[in-house]
Amino acid sequence: MAKLRKVHVEKHPYIERRRGVCGGRPVLKGTRFPVSSIVINYKRGLTPDEILHEFPDLHPAAVYDALSYYFDHQEEIEREIEELRRLSRHMEEDSAYRLPLHAKHHPVPGS
Repeated sequence: MAKLRKVHVEKHPYIERRRGVCGGRPVLKGTRFPVSSIVINYKRGLTPDEILHEFPDLHPAAVYDALSYYFDHQEEIEREIEELRRLSRHMEEDSAYRLPLHAKHHPVPGS
């Protein structure tokens, strides 16, 4: 009887984490596009096709894989989204992050 070889199948072939890219968060492979961005748009009510229309440079399989990754790692991605929302609220409340009306660059607070 022949032995069956185990074949390694990558569960999410379009998702990766790279040191120095988006803080190590999961992104679409070969991009800096976070999985959480796909999920945020999906939770806003956009279908995968509508997300692809909004971001035409993305590959359809990557968008579907990002959603699959989300459902496999829902707690992790929900924490990431909550942290992004918290940071956004903080930036809205802190006047140091506001651009002057006609500014061409953003001063870094504390510099």
